[in-house]
Amino acid sequence: MANMSLHKVEMKEQDPKIRNQNFEEVALGYTKEEALEEASRCLDCKQRFCVAGCPVNVPIPEFIQAVLDEDFLRAYEIIMSENSLPAVCGRVCPQENQCENKCIRGKKGQPVAIGRLERFVADYVMENYPDKIDKVESNGIKVAVVGSGPAGIACAGELAKKGYDVTIFEALHELGGVLIYGIPEFRLPKDIVRKEIKKVTDLGVKVRKNVVVGRSITIDELIEEGFEAIFIGSGAGLPIFMNIEGENLNGVYSANEFLTRANLMKAYLPDSRTPLIVGQKVAVVGGGNVAMDAARTAKRMGAKEVYIIYRRGEEELPARLEEVHHAKEEGIIFKLLTNPTEILGEDGWVKAIKCIEMELGEADESGRRRPQPKPASEHVLDMDTVIIAIGQTPNPLLRQTTKGLDTHDWGGIIVHEDTMETSKEKVYAGGDAVTGAATVILAMGAGKKAAIAIDKEFTR
Repeated sequence: MANMSLHKVEMKEQDPKIRNQNFEEVALGYTKEEALEEASRCLDCKQRFCVAGCPVNVPIPEFIQAVLDEDFLRAYEIIMSENSLPAVCGRVCPQENQCENKCIRGKKGQPVAIGRLERFVADYVMENYPDKIDKVESNGIKVAVVGSGPAGIACAGELAKKGYDVTIFEALHELGGVLIYGIPEFRLPKDIVRKEIKKVTDLGVKVRKNVVVGRSITIDELIEEGFEAIFIGSGAGLPIFMNIEGENLNGVYSANEFLTRANLMKAYLPDSRTPLIVGQKVAVVGGGNVAMDAARTAKRMGAKEVYIIYRRGEEELPARLEEVHHAKEEGIIFKLLTNPTEILGEDGWVKAIKCIEMELGEADESGRRRPQPKPASEHVLDMDTVIIAIGQTPNPLLRQTTKGLDTHDWGGIIVHEDTMETSKEKVYAGGDAVTGAATVILAMGAGKKAAIAIDKEFTR
């Protein structure tokens, strides 16, 4: 008999007044007993709507049944059959918009906590079972993967399991892409990321770090080196700015730079060689997950007051509800229906930010009501630091250095929806390099789809 409780089993968290002063993980995960109780809420539906809602099609009812059977290794193997980064996805996927959004239990109460169960399984197996990697005999076909973020890792892992000779080319000195440089330690511990990526590289995947494809070596030169297929998963690392007066002042960061310094370069550690100047008052412009990450990081870096400045209202915030909730608990101040018009400076440094109040008008093409300035509502807020977190686009380097690679006007690579093939022969692409900044699991789904298409090309 299923557990018919209308509510998920709560996950324990650090106290907000303590956690906003450290970089340790906020959510503490399920115990074995809590995981079993939550798994018992699954109805094991005949129609697997939850699976349809998962971008990588994890067999969700099957892994939850294995949890109920207390066969956690089997549950892990079921998840890993479709998802190579379960501990990562269990933490950062927007399950509320994907698998859990389709869960039947959500019609009368809360859906099954699929993400929390996935995280429990992955963490349990990491802690209790030694790594067991079965390498596949190489088929001799060389494939290059550009970028080691979620899309690249998913593609490389899928191909390595099928015997392909895969080499990852990574521009930075550490693998992981946005998982390493973009998402803070308190949301996604980097040791977890490294352990999951190691499972992929242990399959025999080669790695070449500090290689900027498009500068150190071009796509055409990779083909000349004998790579028979290339997957581009280079992400969207080029920050978008507002183009307002004062954005070049000292004390103005893109969220990309701010988070990279904090996460990849560990600027939050006392002995870090990478400085990150955070004043007493910080404004973060934007309302997505990246804005929440930047604001919560600034708070932990010692800022006394941190503001989220967003031009729409709370209902329109694009960030996950959980991230907004955590930010509020940690003392982040939300200044909504507000838009910056100028950053004011003194002696070359940020001094204040000039804003105007907004009001919502008619809906735009996205379905959200369009914000418009409220007359006679300009005001000035004293600030020491401003972080711009309104989005990123793909770096133009690859499209500038690769002949025959068609892209959209905004920079995303154009691909065939079913195969992720680009306009250039032998070249595939996926993730944020195609869609612009999106979610980890959508990028993984694209990498996996490309790997399947590449394999079909060589096995048909």
